[in-house]
Amino acid sequence: MKKALALTLAAALSASLLAGCGGSGSSTSTAAGGGDAATAEQTGLPAYNELTVGEDYTDLTANIKFISHRTDLIEDGTFDGYVAAFNELYPNITISYEGITDYAGDMTTRLTSQDWGDICMIPTTIPLPEIGDYFYAMCDLSAIEADYNFADNRAYDGKVYGIPSTGNAQGIVYNKAVFEAAGITELPKTPTEFLDALQAIKDNTDAIPLYTNYAAGWTMSAWDAYIGGGATGDAEWMNITMPQTHDAFAAGVPTGDTESGPYAVYNILYEAVKRGLTEDDPTTTDWEGSKPMINNGEIGTMVLGSWAIVQMQDAGENADDIGYMPFPISVDGTQYASSGADYCYGINEYSSDDNKIASMLYIKWLTESSNFSYDQGGIPILKSQEYPETLAAFDGIELVADTAAPTELSDLGANVQRDAELMLNSDQTHVMRIVEAAINGDETLDDIVADWNEAWNAAVDENAPAA
Repeated sequence: MKKALALTLAAALSASLLAGCGGSGSSTSTAAGGGDAATAEQTGLPAYNELTVGEDYTDLTANIKFISHRTDLIEDGTFDGYVAAFNELYPNITISYEGITDYAGDMTTRLTSQDWGDICMIPTTIPLPEIGDYFYAMCDLSAIEADYNFADNRAYDGKVYGIPSTGNAQGIVYNKAVFEAAGITELPKTPTEFLDALQAIKDNTDAIPLYTNYAAGWTMSAWDAYIGGGATGDAEWMNITMPQTHDAFAAGVPTGDTESGPYAVYNILYEAVKRGLTEDDPTTTDWEGSKPMINNGEIGTMVLGSWAIVQMQDAGENADDIGYMPFPISVDGTQYASSGADYCYGINEYSSDDNKIASMLYIKWLTESSNFSYDQGGIPILKSQEYPETLAAFDGIELVADTAAPTELSDLGANVQRDAELMLNSDQTHVMRIVEAAINGDETLDDIVADWNEAWNAAVDENAPAA
């Protein structure tokens, strides 16, 4: 698995050498609408890659505010443990955490103020061409891309604005004991096989086959994470090809097989709800309550990134029953899985110089020394580090990291999504529509997709790159 990921990432990174470290971009440092983004050369500060944690700036005094979406790790004291370990090296850097539940929306609003804090997880709602308006450029992409996975996730014009906190493999959390009780002996590899497995759970157990977590809202946008390389086998589909493709959501696009591609992903959800293979009333789902439910066998599966594994394991006494399997789509007989960065650490462009240095030191320690990615069951950011046992089912699966768009196309995807009013991976309303339609029976998935394609096609034409 490690070799497969390395090869895929190498291909992705070689295709995006013009992309900014941590996202997409190229070789200069101009952020649209924000003038020239500050660079290490301009500020006189060391670049992220030039810092040696534990040796540099050990007498630095700073007070850092860190805003995170991981309210669970704040409440249970996990982050306090990381801060205590970091303070053994840097006793004069004080770090305080603040958690936000509705993270993407609330944090996007807070960014309009320049004094929100020092470090946050960069909301994916911020278009890459505007990222330099809010966040500090920590280093050049070329300085870390050989050592870091997903290094280009939040970068623009060759400058790193975000360091990935961990990597996610996109699959499905499931309860092994429920699968065994249902008579499922092999993990499903296609949508048909998966829906059959859900039916077996309903027929042979008391567990909810697929828990949608509809009421939480943000959990529904997780489905968008599967329509890229995992559903197509094509690393360029999501950021380069799809924003230039008509009828991108139609059945069989782009593979020619209705059991793969974006349509197949959303059809799993539609059919599961329509066939009664989910909870009775999606409006009453409970995100926090779902964790112990899947731990004790009341839920069979949940569609979430690999970041969720540890949370489900820690929610009860049956950690060994929690497994993680690749999303059930195969392309020409090969099963792929999307992989990519989770939220990325970003530093406030308007923080003081000392706070910027302290923030970079803490981010680098978290990334390279804290074992955070491994502890959370994710793909480590350092390419040299080992994978957790929770991803054992991905052995032999080809992991595909979506290739970042080259500079000239870096804002194309965001513009098409905006104009089509289909904000993938950030707004959940289009996915919630699928659940509602399947319950009410007032729309088929084809009806929904026809609407999406009409808006998408117009946006593709409106934003088509000049010939």
